[in-house]
Amino acid sequence: MKANINTLKGSLYLILAACCYGMLGTFVKLAYRDGYNTAEVTISQFFLGFLTLLIINVISRKSSSVERRTANGVRSYLKLIISGTSLGLTSIFYYMSVQYIPVSICIVLLVQAVWMSLVAEMIQKQKKPQFYEIITVVIIIFGTTIATDVWNHYNQINWKGAGWGILGALSYTATIYSSNNIELDLLPIKRSFLMVSGGFIIVLIVFGSSLLKGFSFGIFLSWGILISVFGTILPPILFTKGMPLTGMGLGAILTSLEIPVAVLFAHFLLDEQVAMKQWLGVCLILIAVIQKNAKML
Repeated sequence: MKANINTLKGSLYLILAACCYGMLGTFVKLAYRDGYNTAEVTISQFFLGFLTLLIINVISRKSSSVERRTANGVRSYLKLIISGTSLGLTSIFYYMSVQYIPVSICIVLLVQAVWMSLVAEMIQKQKKPQFYEIITVVIIIFGTTIATDVWNHYNQINWKGAGWGILGALSYTATIYSSNNIELDLLPIKRSFLMVSGGFIIVLIVFGSSLLKGFSFGIFLSWGILISVFGTILPPILFTKGMPLTGMGLGAILTSLEIPVAVLFAHFLLDEQVAMKQWLGVCLILIAVIQKNAKML
């Protein structure tokens, strides 16, 4: 009974986290409509996220009498900070993609990280793909062609936006790998802070010069707060609370709900038209994610 309650609680955490990520692209698009640019959006998001997670870490360390430590100390922290740069790159690439193509298409491109992660795991472990893994890749790619309607609108596709979307999927793959493999013995909230720190550093390297050239600091008090809360503050906390209660299999299935959430928000808040066949493509991708992780349940 207690196990079922914990699973339900963990599931709710992960559904909320998926909703947060699903809303993000729409909020970024709305910020663009208000005249803000990618530099302003990403810098405000990661600065506010970094600051909030720093405060949470300080408070939690003071209130906790036991702190988990690693043998390597500084080296462990550096590993997480370096791996966190992929978090910043994912946001940069995703938000650049949102500039050129609809959010409903951007999110479909971003979840290509599911099959990219499978390929990366095969290369890392030097193992042959299992049949269900091949089926997963085929279904996701086929579902993507339907969801993006690539065959009927080949000449109308903004390939610059699609390119940024694929780069976002590649960096998201690196983030998934880091989250599941690097320094897992550190406290989850500290891992989140260190990875966001790495993301903040890469964002400053890429866009830091814009702070001296007409940067609109008003975003820190407007869209920056919303994008930071739903992009770098709530999701890491919800994931670190929910994933241990559900396990990786159910967790991956629940977090894939960010796809329909993103499509729905883009439709209702941005008036993006989503055809029935696009929904069919989204459903195929969701089916692929479910069958990939069903063995882990």
